[in-house]
Amino acid sequence: MAKTGGETPMLKQYFSIKAQHPEALLLYRVGDFYETYADDAILASKVLGLVLTKRSKGDKESTAMAGFPHHAIENYLQKLVRAGYKVAICDQLEDPALSKNKLVKRGVTEI
Repeated sequence: MAKTGGETPMLKQYFSIKAQHPEALLLYRVGDFYETYADDAILASKVLGLVLTKRSKGDKESTAMAGFPHHAIENYLQKLVRAGYKVAICDQLEDPALSKNKLVKRGVTEI
């Protein structure tokens, strides 16, 4: 997975979780969306027909990003599995409103 230094705390968290599941496409919950980044975003945009955008990494560089509303997870998950991909679902493990940190705790809840 292509990445360089200078990631935001959220992207650092994403890449840390992704490193634990390198064989799976990681769907990373951010508020009301599941997002994918870098190589996973490029793949998801092709397989799911999502618009490929970019997210700032806190410096002059950016990383590829694609996502969809969380309520559509079953539809998109079925498409990925039918296409032969292993998927890891990373959810928010705490209420963002109650989080004392700026970064919400997240973890893989299903593969």
